[in-house]
Amino acid sequence: MTDRDILEQIGALVAEERELRARRAAGAIEADAELARLRQLEEALDQCWDLLRRRNARREAGGDPDEARPASVSQVENYLQ
Repeated sequence: MTDRDILEQIGALVAEERELRARRAAGAIEADAELARLRQLEEALDQCWDLLRRRNARREAGGDPDEARPASVSQVENYLQ
């Protein structure tokens, strides 16, 4: 997966998030369903951004960015801020 692939995935997830919010505003989806899917989207976005950071770190250290692997949702969601 290339940086471009990851950025395209981020774009698709953001588009889905916008569509979901629009559907909720139009009354086409229940709040509980919206919240559950939004949570999944946020987790997937966090994983994508984390993978981009991992790839950049490898690149800057002279390594191969293609060796970077996505972290689990639990790891990404529990990083200390």
